[in-house]
Parts: sequence; C-alpha cells; structure tokens
Amino acid sequence: MSLAPQLLAILVCPKCKGELEYRESEASLVCRHCALRYPVREDIPIMLVDEASPL
Repeated sequence: MSLAPQLLAILVCPKCKGELEYRESEASLVCRHCALRYPVREDIPIMLVDEASPL
C-alpha cells in the first residue's frame, strides 16, 4: 500500500519546508535540498528531523 496522493500533496520537509519526493521502493520521503531521507513505516511518514538519514 502506498501513501495517499492527498497526503503527499501537503507534506513538506520539516527542516526547510521544501518539496518531498516519495520513493515507494525505498519506503521513504526524500528532500533533495536538505539531502535527507525520512522513513515511511507501515504507511506512516516519520517526519522528525532526528529520524531522518542523510542521502
């Protein structure tokens, strides 16, 4: 199951407020500006900077 398009349309990077790219195969949301990857666990995006990993 993937994230709802309505949810993806409103999510932004919590650090820079930039756009996020959803990578379903990696189960993550990527901010290219901050070079951070936010995990998606059980279809729930974990939008905490402390939980993000570098690209």
